[in-house]
Amino acid sequence: MSVRLLALTQGDPAGIGPELALAAWRLREERAIPPFAYLGSVAVLAGLNERLGLRVPVRPVGWDQAEACFATALPVIALENAPLARAGTPDPANAVGVIEAIERGVEAVETGRAAALVTNPIAKSVLYAAGFQHPGHTEFLAELAGRGREATPRPVMMIWSEELAVIPVTIHIPLEAVPRQLTTELIVETGRIAASDLTRRFGVARPRLALCGLNPHAGEGGSLGKEDAAVIAPAVEQLRALGIEASGPYPADTLFHARARAGYDVALGMYHDQALIPIKTIAFDEGVNVTLGLPFIRTSPDHGTAFDIAGKGIARPDSLCAALRLAARMAAAERGEPM
Repeated sequence: MSVRLLALTQGDPAGIGPELALAAWRLREERAIPPFAYLGSVAVLAGLNERLGLRVPVRPVGWDQAEACFATALPVIALENAPLARAGTPDPANAVGVIEAIERGVEAVETGRAAALVTNPIAKSVLYAAGFQHPGHTEFLAELAGRGREATPRPVMMIWSEELAVIPVTIHIPLEAVPRQLTTELIVETGRIAASDLTRRFGVARPRLALCGLNPHAGEGGSLGKEDAAVIAPAVEQLRALGIEASGPYPADTLFHARARAGYDVALGMYHDQALIPIKTIAFDEGVNVTLGLPFIRTSPDHGTAFDIAGKGIARPDSLCAALRLAARMAAAERGEPM
C-alpha cells in the first residue's frame, strides 16, 4: 500500500509555523486535511498549546506510527537539535533545528516514509546569521535533492490556487536586471519543467502555458521594447516545437481576468511582481508555493514567518491547509489516481 503521510517541517520555530501546524491538525476534519507528521520541537508545541489554550494532543512517534495516530493526536518526529524558541523572537540558535527539519523531511520523502514534503516558512536572515550558505530555502532543497545524482535539479517556483497558477521566470532580482537575465533558453527550460510537472503531478494531459510579454502591450510591435519579439516569441515557438501548448507573448494587463484565465493552466510572468501580484490579489490567503522540477513533491504556504504576530493565535492557517491538501493531491496524481 502506498504511503499517504505528508512530512511537515517546522520552519522557523519562532515564527508562525508551529502554531499553524496545531491549527491545521485541529481543522483536519472540517477542511479534509490529509495525515501529516510534524518535524519539530515537542516543547515548542506544548508551550503554544498552553499559551493559546489549544489543547491539541501532541505525540512523539516514529515514521511507522505517525499515520495511524493522526486521528487522535498530532504526530511529531522529534528533532535532535531543538532549542526552546520564543515566539516572535528570531534567534540564530534556532538555525540548526530549522536545517535538521528540512534535511530529515527530504530524507523522509526520498526513502518513501512520506509521500510529499510541506515546508513551513523560514527566515533567511536568521539562517545567514548562523552561517547558512545557500541563497534560500528552495536552493537548499535542490542541493539536497541533487546529492547522489549527476546534476542538481533546476527548481521552478509556481504559486498555485484553484483560480490561478503563475510562474515567475526570473525571481528575486532587481527589476533593472530582468532584461539582461531573461533569455529564450531560460524561458524554454522553465516552460518545459512546468509542462512536465503539470502532467505528472497535476494530471493535466496537455498543459496550456500562457506567456506574458515583458513590456507594456507586449512591446507594441517593437515600439515599446524589443524583448517580446526577440526573446519571448522565439521561446514560444521552441516550446511548441517540443510539443508543449504554449502561446503568447500577451500583454500582462489583459491576461488575468476570469475569461482569460479559462484559456490556460499556468501563466509565465517574466519577473517576480508581474506573476505574483495577480495571484496575491485573487487568492491572498489560499495561494500555495509549489516547487517544480524536484524529484519529490514540495509545497509551502505562500507567506513568511510573520514574527510580528507569532504566538498571538491570530495567524490564519488557510495557506498551510491548502499546501497540505495540494501536496496530497499531487502525490495522488503521481500515483495515477484522480486529482
